[in-house]
Amino acid sequence: MTAIEQYLVDTYRATQHGTPMPPPPGRHDLAVLRAIRTEAQFNAVLAGRPVTHPWLHALTRLLRGGRVC
Repeated sequence: MTAIEQYLVDTYRATQHGTPMPPPPGRHDLAVLRAIRTEAQFNAVLAGRPVTHPWLHALTRLLRGGRVC
C-alpha cells in the first residue's frame, strides 16, 4: 500500500470515528531534514570538527572524484 492509499484509508477512518484528520504525506519532510542537519552540525561541534555546509561537502566530494578529504 502506498503512502497516498494509507492516507486515504486513515482519512476515511477519521471521518467515520469523528477523530482529527491525519496530516498529508510529506507535510513535515523539510522540518525533519532540517532537524537532522541541525543535529549533525551540533554533533560536529561537540566532536571538535569544523561545521561545513552539507552542499559544500557534497560538491567537494564530487569534484575530487569521490575521495573524502
